[in-house]
Amino acid sequence: MSLLVQKYGGSSVADADRIRAVADHVARTRRAGNDVVVVVSAMGKTTDRLVRLADDVSSVQPNREVDMLLSSGERISMSLLCMALAELGVEATSYTGSQAGIITDAVHTRAKIVEIRADRLRATLDGGGVPVVAGFQGMSLERDVTTLGRGGSDTTAVALAAVLNADVCEIYTDVSGVFSADPRIVPEARKLSRISFEEMLEMAATGGRVLMLRSVEFARNHGVALHVRSSFTWEPGTWVDEEDATMEDAIVTAVTHDVTEAKVTVIGVPDRPGLAAQLFRGLADRHVNVDMIVQNTSLHGTTDISFTVPGYDLAVSTEVCEQLVPVLGASGVTSDADVARVSLVGAGMKTHPGVTALTFETLASAGINIEMISTSSIRISCMVRASAAEEAVRALHAAFDLAG
Repeated sequence: MSLLVQKYGGSSVADADRIRAVADHVARTRRAGNDVVVVVSAMGKTTDRLVRLADDVSSVQPNREVDMLLSSGERISMSLLCMALAELGVEATSYTGSQAGIITDAVHTRAKIVEIRADRLRATLDGGGVPVVAGFQGMSLERDVTTLGRGGSDTTAVALAAVLNADVCEIYTDVSGVFSADPRIVPEARKLSRISFEEMLEMAATGGRVLMLRSVEFARNHGVALHVRSSFTWEPGTWVDEEDATMEDAIVTAVTHDVTEAKVTVIGVPDRPGLAAQLFRGLADRHVNVDMIVQNTSLHGTTDISFTVPGYDLAVSTEVCEQLVPVLGASGVTSDADVARVSLVGAGMKTHPGVTALTFETLASAGINIEMISTSSIRISCMVRASAAEEAVRALHAAFDLAG
């Protein structure tokens, strides 16, 4: 008998028909002799509606109350799914994040899991039942409701799979797997049958929207095999697991893009030790995740420092930098939200020269200017104008012959 953790995203439980379809699939999984733990997201666009409702009510939104509000969406999904399972004769019990024993730190709206006390879930499994857990949420050590950030249900599922020693964590969504590019932009993009944790980490970090970055990190660190599948077709999807050293990797696996990035530049920073540390410590203290960093060559004793952040962190990043201008002795701060990151990801890049040259040649031929560059052993990222992002993705996908 295998233990499966199945996570169903918002599109998978968007309405009554979809919830009944999910219940039928869970029931069939049980009849096949498997134990199942289910993690659900909020129905459809429920979270977006709750955010808009909060905006309509007040411009002052304490993060603690935001978490209390947003966590309600998953509670609706879990209760309705348990009802649908009961109609099929499957014993199921719903649990909020706190009831499931998910303990987090106290950083509201983007909490991190610090411990899982899964005794109640194990008891339900031992009794032959199906635990249905509200994703995206937990409880802090101060006993407040917390949320894990958008996409946090993936992290909930992977964390439960790790602590329960599940055989696999199935992530059900509205796409049939992980593709070599966004199929809405590149219709000929191919579905990948298997991808390594390292490649998936880079894809998630650079705009691949199928899996949340933190969930992939958790899966890699705890050895949890992931299977990304469609809840609309139930066909086999993409396996995410350890890299197989016996296989010859493709040079490039996928092209990703992210139009939600923003760029901040601190101008005229004196070129002396410690100032960059002060700048990025200030950002870290405000929980800002910095990605690409470029420091220009020093001229006349000063330099410009540019970096990218998620778009939702642009306001706080600009605020921090402006507060630090007199401390650093800088001359000013500029920001730019009209940028996008386009990235090539592939484990084969480690051993194949010429990938960087072809990347730059391809973008140059398309008339696309590169504003910032960042690399790792299996990734090349270029910051371009947001309006050029889709053209860049199509050009690179064709240049590296990634079509199915």
